[in-house]
Amino acid sequence: MSLYAQYAALLDGVLDELVSEGALPQGIERRNVTVEPPRDASHGDLATNAAMVLAKGAGTNPRALAEAIKPKLEALPTVISVEVAGPGFINIRLQPDAWRDELRTILREGDEYGLSKIGANERVNVEYVSANPTGPLHMGHCRGAVVGDSLARLLEAAGFRVTKEYYVNDAGAQVDTLARSAHLRYREALGEDIGEIPSGLYPGDYLKPVGTLLAAEYGDKYVSAPESEWLTIFRDTAVSAMLDLIRHDLGLLNIHHDKFASEAEVQRTGAAIKAMDVLREKGLVYEGVLERPKSLDPHDEWEPVELTLFRSTQFGDDQDRPMKKSDGSWTYFGTDAAYHWQKAQDAAHLVNIWGADHAGTVKRVQSAVKALTDGRVDLDVKLVNMVRLFRAGEPFKMSKRAGDFVTLADVVNEVGKDVVRFMMLTKRADTPLDFDFAKVVEASKDNPVFYVQYAHARISSLKRKAADAGLDLTRPADLSLLDDEELALVKRAAQYSRVLESAAMAHEPHRIAFFLYDLAAEFHALWNRGNDDPSRRFLLDNNPQLSRARLELALGIAQIIRSGLALMGVAAAEEMR
Repeated sequence: MSLYAQYAALLDGVLDELVSEGALPQGIERRNVTVEPPRDASHGDLATNAAMVLAKGAGTNPRALAEAIKPKLEALPTVISVEVAGPGFINIRLQPDAWRDELRTILREGDEYGLSKIGANERVNVEYVSANPTGPLHMGHCRGAVVGDSLARLLEAAGFRVTKEYYVNDAGAQVDTLARSAHLRYREALGEDIGEIPSGLYPGDYLKPVGTLLAAEYGDKYVSAPESEWLTIFRDTAVSAMLDLIRHDLGLLNIHHDKFASEAEVQRTGAAIKAMDVLREKGLVYEGVLERPKSLDPHDEWEPVELTLFRSTQFGDDQDRPMKKSDGSWTYFGTDAAYHWQKAQDAAHLVNIWGADHAGTVKRVQSAVKALTDGRVDLDVKLVNMVRLFRAGEPFKMSKRAGDFVTLADVVNEVGKDVVRFMMLTKRADTPLDFDFAKVVEASKDNPVFYVQYAHARISSLKRKAADAGLDLTRPADLSLLDDEELALVKRAAQYSRVLESAAMAHEPHRIAFFLYDLAAEFHALWNRGNDDPSRRFLLDNNPQLSRARLELALGIAQIIRSGLALMGVAAAEEMR
């Protein structure tokens, strides 16, 4: 258990005492009470908002309640002092031994340190990537893949049960276009000169193996046959081949989904009809006509058409949304509503990682989930912004139709899995990210991948040097030899458990990357003080006791870096090459 969790439990005990004394009412809601680092480190080691949160329910003012809490916290054996600040914040200063014990906890618990049960074993479905199965993944897909996979790891570390899902859009016009493109490559594989790829088809060379496969299986049977005879066969074969390619490319990033769900299957099994029937029974589906689109020019012709509409305006959407087209076929939204309803049967929480170009559809899908589950299941959609690739200052163009895009596999093969995964988390997912091939492998503080990895590699080197010097690593270190600067690094490391929980609950895995960079920066600063003063180095020839204590500190930091990188799907470097 981390120090923050320990003091949250101790504070809870203090509040129980106040309840038994009648200073707090029975059953008062404590969910929003926190124990965290103060914004200003000079104010102490811990801060709590307990009095601010509970005062109204207790029928008193926050400062008065804080003064009642203060003496009970001061009675705790590791507390030096407690101060009430401002309108009722409580700042706590701890004995240095509390932080020395926390370092021992980090080393003792190892990979288990910081793990949380805040998820209470609730089921979460995380859907990510879900790119149309029409070609290899590019770097736009890569960012969503890393964000989704890292979030899934983070949620599991926070005590949730996670299903990692990929939604295959295999029922739209784009897969028919894929089938026609495969047919062209099939004819090419049989020796036909197909010339320039017609506009509207996918021209990429990645379809040549599909054409070869089809030619080997069917010979010239479908060369001149009408489209109606081969479209479904070629579509299924091409989609299957593209999914194999997508799985392979994701595997390069060590990303593996638990489930691949099919849009076509949702329609084929009647799930979409069932979902619409449920909404109709609730009075949320009707036959109607949409208003004239505001984007149309006043002189443009427009004919109102009766459609099957979902009353999404009842859930805050700006207009009702069609579930079926005028020809009776399903809209994307109609199928999406049914698909999300299916996911909600097995999960308490749904999280979707979508490209920023899907921002306009978020509200309607959230409305459908709320309506279909009566609010039992929540849907959070994280939008992932574009990745801009640079080499020598020149941006790369990414266009799946043109066939000249940079694939995920291209980038991973050039700079490595760990660099790609880390870089995708160096900014909030909803902001653009620049990926420069030169900078991401640069050995500098400005390259966060290098900077964090270098901290771990330095510590690994330190451990090897200590062993070579004959330092006894089995004896417990005297951590009382650590000075205030060194204990400040322990305080930073101890925040890992809080960052893990907050990142998991906010569905923001980039917080881990930010935390690791700050931790690495503080470690490097501590390391560099030995450049000016040899007595401040981690290993000292004439002082094995202090060397042992400092080594233990370094090993604790390495453990936190290793654990954080694992959440990001990144291996910790033992040495830099």
